[in-house]
Amino acid sequence: MFNLNQKIEFSVSFLVIHVATGGSEFINAITKDMKLFIKYMVSQRCKLMVKEELKKLGLHFMVVDLGEVEIMENISDELRAELKTALLTLGLELMDDKRAILIERIKNVIIEMIHHSDKMIKINFSDFLSEKLHHDYTYLANLFSEVQGTTIEQFMISHKVERIKELIIYDEMNISEIAWKMNYSSVAHLSNQFKKVTGLSPSHFKQLKVKRRSPIEDVGN
Repeated sequence: MFNLNQKIEFSVSFLVIHVATGGSEFINAITKDMKLFIKYMVSQRCKLMVKEELKKLGLHFMVVDLGEVEIMENISDELRAELKTALLTLGLELMDDKRAILIERIKNVIIEMIHHSDKMIKINFSDFLSEKLHHDYTYLANLFSEVQGTTIEQFMISHKVERIKELIIYDEMNISEIAWKMNYSSVAHLSNQFKKVTGLSPSHFKQLKVKRRSPIEDVGN
């Protein structure tokens, strides 16, 4: 049996050999088999829980991102079923449907960008998403609208407003600083969008004794 370091070294050497001999299609197939897609995996806490379940099942992960896991092994149907059951007990779902997987990947790109990154992208978002997911934006937008009953833009706005609520509650930045951080053209633009979604101005929301927020997995759904 290989230990983990030997297995990694063997895998890297194996892939290098196949690249050198023109085996890129075979490598792509292997890489695809090692990827798992998980619904409702939207926070750092979710990532930690998934890592623990993978360890329990003896699966070695290379990458654990929001909604996406890369493992070293080709997972068997039996092991996949065990993982699926374990994830369901955590409120997570191992996904199989290709369209559903793509929808979840769109959501996770948006959630990562808005909730878990200190840098807002400065390029056109449609170009960013197309490049990230290797699909034409029109196809992604139409698929998202068809399945979700809302647009990618509206989903983004819902999450931006939820993030703004969080920043207001933290009370570490004024509204001008929040507008700059969230890539709004002006405070007025932020305030108008915030009020359209919540029915409240940011200043009114800040004054509330009970400031209501939604779980990330429920926002925009």
